[in-house]
Amino acid sequence: MGEPEAGSEFAMRAAAAGPMADAQYILPNDIGVFSLDCREAFRLLSPTERLYAHHLSRAAWYGGLAVLLQTSPEAPYIYALLSRLFRAQDPDQLHQHALAEGLTEEEYQAFLVYAAGIYSNMGNYKSFGDTKFVPNLPKEKLERVILGSKAAQQHPEGIRSLWQTCRELMFSLEPRLRHLGLGKEGITTYFSGDCTMEDAKLAQDFLDSQNLSAYNTRLFKGVSLDGKPCYEVRLASVLGMEPTLHSEMTSKLKSYEFRGCHFQVTRGDYAPILQKVVEHLEKAKAYAANSLQEQMLAQYIESFTQGSIEAHKRGSRFWIQDKGPIVESYIGFIESYRDPFGSRGEFEGFVAMVNKAMSAKFECLVASAEQLLKELPWPPAFEKDKFLTPDFTSLDVLTFSGSGIPAGINIPNYDDLRQTDGFKNVSLGNVLAVAYATQREKLTFLEEDDKDLYIRWKGPSFDVQVGLHELLGHGSGKLFVQDEKGALNFDQETVINPETGEQIQSWYRSGETWDSKFSTIASSYEECRAESVGLYLCLNPQVLEIFGFEGADAEDVIYVNWLNMVRAGLLALEFYTPEASSWRQAHMQARFVILRVLLEAGEGLVTVTPTTGADGRPDARVRLDRNKIRPVGKPALERFLRKLQVLKSTGDVARGRALYEGYAAVTDASPECFLTLRDTVLLRKESRKLIVQPNTRLEDSEVQLLEYEASAAGLIRSFSERFPEDGPELEEVLTQLATADARFWKCPNEASSDQA
Repeated sequence: MGEPEAGSEFAMRAAAAGPMADAQYILPNDIGVFSLDCREAFRLLSPTERLYAHHLSRAAWYGGLAVLLQTSPEAPYIYALLSRLFRAQDPDQLHQHALAEGLTEEEYQAFLVYAAGIYSNMGNYKSFGDTKFVPNLPKEKLERVILGSKAAQQHPEGIRSLWQTCRELMFSLEPRLRHLGLGKEGITTYFSGDCTMEDAKLAQDFLDSQNLSAYNTRLFKGVSLDGKPCYEVRLASVLGMEPTLHSEMTSKLKSYEFRGCHFQVTRGDYAPILQKVVEHLEKAKAYAANSLQEQMLAQYIESFTQGSIEAHKRGSRFWIQDKGPIVESYIGFIESYRDPFGSRGEFEGFVAMVNKAMSAKFECLVASAEQLLKELPWPPAFEKDKFLTPDFTSLDVLTFSGSGIPAGINIPNYDDLRQTDGFKNVSLGNVLAVAYATQREKLTFLEEDDKDLYIRWKGPSFDVQVGLHELLGHGSGKLFVQDEKGALNFDQETVINPETGEQIQSWYRSGETWDSKFSTIASSYEECRAESVGLYLCLNPQVLEIFGFEGADAEDVIYVNWLNMVRAGLLALEFYTPEASSWRQAHMQARFVILRVLLEAGEGLVTVTPTTGADGRPDARVRLDRNKIRPVGKPALERFLRKLQVLKSTGDVARGRALYEGYAAVTDASPECFLTLRDTVLLRKESRKLIVQPNTRLEDSEVQLLEYEASAAGLIRSFSERFPEDGPELEEVLTQLATADARFWKCPNEASSDQA
């Protein structure tokens, strides 16, 4: 097997376990669990469309396993252990064994919730907030369940080896392991354990110099024979370093000298997993609806086979051109939120079906987009030269692999494609339906007379916000770029910076991108810009009419949209780490920044007041004066939005960082005392919901939809049945891949002593 021996340096590094888990680091037994409802949308698919969706779903689920290797050193072992446990005994069967071993009902439920959390987040760190979660039961009791299980009886050495490899890291809450991060700030497997932020910046400069994207890479640091630092940039691909026919990537696979350091570009990361992805993309091609889909899939196959982001871009161009497909999908190394440096993409893949009723509203919004873009508070020169009319559909998700499921997406993330080819927007309707589910008694920090209004209008207002955020937030704004020949895409003589009154002084050089230039703040800054556009444009009556709201209803939608944002700004404090003065979640940091901007506007627009709850514990109230949204809130947001866009357009990192980090700073300064309020937020926080997804199964050339109950046990069953043909083989692959790289995550003192 691929597991390291018990007592290896990998297993030993977590032996000094941290303090017992507090509420931040566990998933509660009463966590909300919901099922994605896509039955009707799936029923309406033709047999060919179902086969297309099935094979795309298989590709997505296989690829999603790479996220375990992108999260933490122990995640692949935990996944393999749980999968073997539940393959031998389903949750009901294991229940009886656990009680016989001395677990209480609460402890067994805690174990099921932990296992469901591992599957849902594809690892042992929360996808939203990057905080570690640990089992909420004694390690000794869990050990008895595992070592006495049917799986252990069938494969005693294998199960014992997996348990001994991951048991300490599974429970450890030593400070560095509590959050994802780089260097001393946390754990990440995008970089070897000895990498620092300086290494990440150096590697980004190297990648830019070679016109290589970081999206599908990981970085591993070492010391060469001459004592110089050496770095391996490893691309994700099916092919490794063996000689192959020449492709656009083969010339890149070599050694480089850069700023006194050695760089080696290699490939083959996640190779066996990506092989499975490619096999099912090949099968999906046979059921594609048109040549655009066939060409798209061919380029994705090339990308995953060769390790080429350029091929993925070509596939994305075909995807953008494929307007209004019945079965929509996207797959690859996409979002960079969890890379501490902000450049490397986590694998994700989704497959979904069109929801025609809501899509019709989004089509009307798209038709109005060019007019609405003129309403945004920056000069025309800072807007794209031509608005490339995108697809905007509401989809019911069949499959979404990765570490979490968003409510809406604006992709692709490649700056050059977005500027020249356009993009697509999708709103995930059945995911939004889960997000809408709000129990009144769990609504925190609102006045009682706001709660009923909030529950009534949260869903409709969120539809409006997601639509504006994706289409006109992420879809707006121009980057000032100089190409490799020195040509600028703006007139340097006539374009004036509205913030300084001077000509444009800075821009993006050839090879630079938004992510590479703004790095650690890029994701959150852009989410903040998109959220601000949503708030700003929801005040437009034309927008609200598109969604069917007029008069008093329209005013309520505006009020609840703004109220939801300022409440989210307070809830965001859960995702701030005072010890490191850092934010762990891009969207929540963005919402806190917006709260700060609206508080700064003054005149009683927004207030946040500490109180004492009915239970005698600390509480708080967020108030928004609806009569001051237009006269006070809109001008404040207008000024802020203009600054955000101008600094983004001009690539002015220094001023952009100063502005954004200034608003994102969390202090105990009065009157809000946010650090103290953070304790209140943690005291009253509600855990993010878990979502159970269906499976598809091919039986006699017909695709069946398999659904599961909305419970931790149902979520576990969905994963137990996800890989019926090759589950054990996949677990072997994952542990072998993890073991091969385990040396990169030694304790810092071990690594330094090795290099001494």
